[in-house]
Amino acid sequence: MKLSNFNFELPKELLAEYPSENRDEARLMVLNRKEQTIEHKKFKDLIDYFEPEDVMVLNNTKVFPARLYGNKEKTGARIEVFLLRELNPETKLWDVLVDPARKIRIGNKLYFGEDESLVAEVIDNTTSRGRTLRFLYDGSYTDFRKKLKELGQTPLPKYIKRDVEPEDEDRYQTIYAKNEGAVAAPTAGLHFSKHLLKRLEIKGVDFAEVTLHVGLGTFSPVEVEDLSKHKMDSEEAFIEKNATNVINKAKQEKRKVCAVGTTVMRVLESAVSSDQTLNEFGGWTNKFIFPPYDFNIANCMITNFHTPKSTLLMMVSAFAGHDFMKKAYEEAVKEKYRFYTYGDAMLIL
Repeated sequence: MKLSNFNFELPKELLAEYPSENRDEARLMVLNRKEQTIEHKKFKDLIDYFEPEDVMVLNNTKVFPARLYGNKEKTGARIEVFLLRELNPETKLWDVLVDPARKIRIGNKLYFGEDESLVAEVIDNTTSRGRTLRFLYDGSYTDFRKKLKELGQTPLPKYIKRDVEPEDEDRYQTIYAKNEGAVAAPTAGLHFSKHLLKRLEIKGVDFAEVTLHVGLGTFSPVEVEDLSKHKMDSEEAFIEKNATNVINKAKQEKRKVCAVGTTVMRVLESAVSSDQTLNEFGGWTNKFIFPPYDFNIANCMITNFHTPKSTLLMMVSAFAGHDFMKKAYEEAVKEKYRFYTYGDAMLIL
């Protein structure tokens, strides 16, 4: 499989700038790998495909408002700073992306907020757009984090051309988000409403939670034709003992173990033991899944419709089968399914 196998024409009007009015009213394409059939449903219909004691695995990461706007000292130029990860809480060191990058050099200072109460100094260049910043703030660490939240915006993807709206703070968060640390939402989970989760619970479906703090590496374009040469950025992930117990029991009993999203699939596949069961996990993963690949834990997945040439599309192809995925995407374009973050969903059985 090469990069060119994952290119397709996507009409611009299919990019969803807003989510469905009700989360669970998004459209759902259901792919049955065994029967090679495609059905068109609503997301809330996914309850019909699960039985008591089947397991849904959710990524409980929480998005923090990672996009800040500051002004460069002396020139006052407006600079976008995208917080990627905290390197050291004590010294307030962060890995960030800056835009426009050409204007930002080591030693420059950036001022944030109308009162300029938050200042950052550039102390290193990491990539063409990447910088390491040291934040200078008078106050406790808790107050510093509060200030970042106050000044930050919901980090909507760049393809959404509209301004961030107050509602995006809720829209861009799953309803089960708990552990703050992601700079992008695990989008498959955005379709779950409280009502749907309750209905699944009443039906007897079990839930297991894992954490993978989504970084921008997930969305970095693949630029090499030979996929084995692509390097994923590392993302922090955790699986606790109780989650492994629930998942391993379902697997042993040959029930459905459904990964809600590519992020869940990545963390599950990063923690497989030699006997194909799930281990506890705490650390960083740069797992890149592309065809051909044998999946060890989940036997079904929920996902959104992804960008051409993306690592997310490659994983879906590995799971659904490349030809079947191509057929499904052609149908999605024909039937005008909505793509990307706020788009529609796919259930692969």
